[in-house]
Amino acid sequence: MIYKAETELTIPFYDNDPMGVVWHGNYVKYIEIARCDMLNKIGYNYIDMKNDGVAYPIAKLDMKYIKPISFNQKIRIVSEIEEIEPSLIIKYVFFDENEDKIFKAKTMQICVDIDTKNSVYNAPKRFKELLNA
Repeated sequence: MIYKAETELTIPFYDNDPMGVVWHGNYVKYIEIARCDMLNKIGYNYIDMKNDGVAYPIAKLDMKYIKPISFNQKIRIVSEIEEIEPSLIIKYVFFDENEDKIFKAKTMQICVDIDTKNSVYNAPKRFKELLNA
């Protein structure tokens, strides 16, 4: 593990489906919220990436639904950066109020030069410096 962060969310009403549980597609949104929160805590967010001339599009997303989530439920997402080169690998684990594991996922993001659209296999210098600090 290179870096670990926690994000807490309370599930809004509009994220639930007619069965009264969170619609499966919203889990991707929660992953993005946790990833953005973690990057902000590191001090290197998507704006910083853009300023450095790179982007990190998702290349692969693996998800496992363990227990349903519902309206007004409080969840805690633990995000861990496992690798930054040659790609950014982040693991996510969702916990409920009882600390039961309810969902897990992993994303792989490829660093891409914004101008050329070519893959970059080394993380930006500033990103590495912040993670090593």
